[in-house]
Amino acid sequence: MTRQVSLRPVTVDDLDAFEREFGTEEGTGPHQWFGFTPANAMRRRHAEDGLLGTDGGVLSVTAEGKTVGRTEWFRSSWGRPDTSSCWTVAIGLYPSERGRGTGTEAQRRLVRYLFDHSRAERVQAWTDHANIAEQRALEKAGFVLEGTLRRAQWRAGAWHDQMLYAVLRGEETR
Repeated sequence: MTRQVSLRPVTVDDLDAFEREFGTEEGTGPHQWFGFTPANAMRRRHAEDGLLGTDGGVLSVTAEGKTVGRTEWFRSSWGRPDTSSCWTVAIGLYPSERGRGTGTEAQRRLVRYLFDHSRAERVQAWTDHANIAEQRALEKAGFVLEGTLRRAQWRAGAWHDQMLYAVLRGEETR
């Protein structure tokens, strides 16, 4: 049976859950733990624009009507930002929700949302070279591996290679 996955704007209750679920390395997982960060910045932005801006945003991921994580996107550039920008996406699921296909479907829905509501030609994501589960989820969501970004991310006291994936307008799976 396929889970009913959807995306929706973040609520204040979601912010509380995000702080609880993603506040530790166990919550984020080893590939997304960058240390403790202040929660007030996300709350302040939520009060200002609901975490939905022209340069990026955050949406809650729900499964069967229950919040199970979040997706994010931000503008990136491969040249001059006014002519060469694209969206970079990320996802965080609560530990109890991982490995159930929710991330694949949420990322598929986010790509569709971004192509439907922006002029972007490209949506990209990167993940740690050792994060095989996320690599599989990206590929199932329609992303294509483009290459390795060597020593691109500093985390846990060391540099880590990242795998760059992208999907172009017209390639997305519906």
